[in-house]
Amino acid sequence: MIQQNQLMPVGELQELKNGEMVTHNTAELFAAKKVVLFAVPGAFTPTCSAAHLPGYVVSADELKAKGVDAIICVSVNDAFVMNAWGESQNAENIMMLADGDGSYTKALGLSMDTASFGGVRSQRYAMIIDNGEVISLHVEQPKSFEVSKAEVILEQL
Repeated sequence: MIQQNQLMPVGELQELKNGEMVTHNTAELFAAKKVVLFAVPGAFTPTCSAAHLPGYVVSADELKAKGVDAIICVSVNDAFVMNAWGESQNAENIMMLADGDGSYTKALGLSMDTASFGGVRSQRYAMIIDNGEVISLHVEQPKSFEVSKAEVILEQL
């Protein structure tokens, strides 16, 4: 699993932007920026939709005021689902990025097999990345939602 003070692995994440599929290289995405990245097991799922993403939507201005250049939500879903979920949650200040095949989540060492729920998905976590380096990492225990909340990340900045 990725650790604090390590560089983020290089990979690709997709975003549906203005009806066009955009592929982001993570080396470029994290270069010379302070980024808050959080991941959820699935778009439109209960905790993710009721608390995790909404916390970052509400806190986006505060995060940016503390020097955050980008707030990114990642899930092992496709870009169409991530876009629709972002629209339904008024997440216009958050990059809703898809890790469609889970390869980036696996490269981070933060994947989990949910079996019949959806197969390989991401663990729930949040991290602060500065110029590609993990400054702070908060991985949730299974079925928990305590350490990856926007409020916790705000305290870390």
